[in-house]
Amino acid sequence: MRIPAHSVCTAIRDDIVAGVHERGGRLTEEVLARRYGVSRVPVREALRTLEAEGFVVTRRHAGACVAEPTEQEAADLLEMRLLLEPLGAARAAQRRTEAHLKVLRGLVRLGQERARRGHSEDLRSLGGWFHETLAQACGSPSLTAMLSQLRHKIAWMYAVDAPPSPVEAWAEHGAIVDAVARGDGERARAVTALHTERATAAHRLRFPGSAERVRTSQHAVNMSRLRH
Repeated sequence: MRIPAHSVCTAIRDDIVAGVHERGGRLTEEVLARRYGVSRVPVREALRTLEAEGFVVTRRHAGACVAEPTEQEAADLLEMRLLLEPLGAARAAQRRTEAHLKVLRGLVRLGQERARRGHSEDLRSLGGWFHETLAQACGSPSLTAMLSQLRHKIAWMYAVDAPPSPVEAWAEHGAIVDAVARGDGERARAVTALHTERATAAHRLRFPGSAERVRTSQHAVNMSRLRH
């Protein structure tokens, strides 16, 4: 079975975000193809996409390498998110479907329940799904793609502390959904801006050489997850 380039791109991007491929490290087509169990063609296409997204750079005499963003570039990402996430929520208030609302409400119920019970290990993934769904609900493929790239890059460049009050954080998620459900774009924008600003304070820059980075595995990756 031929693995599509977008699945290979997702796998490489996820590994870059996790620190498997270190910043500044070379990304050779042959090694990546062997690691992910694919031919060099989808790897080549994936590297082009990742270069356009800013995760990869091409260097003379070295070829494709993992990018090494500056502190200013990292700070710019948080500022862009402060502008774009409220915009996405305002658009979602006008363009969301009932299916979007059903998913968002379900995530809020689950998040609030987990927060009350102190199940913090689930909250980060639930928060990611919430913001991904909210971005999809904005009805703009280009804005959705930009928000997705921002989330990936911020996760790559920053460690995030748990919120001091998870219950309050999920109450804010609920307020966003309420505004989106009512079609109140200005309220959705304002609540999301406040939520995003508070969340930004929990971000800590990952500096090169951080002990949090994951060591590269020399074993081939199981590609079964890419086929779904």
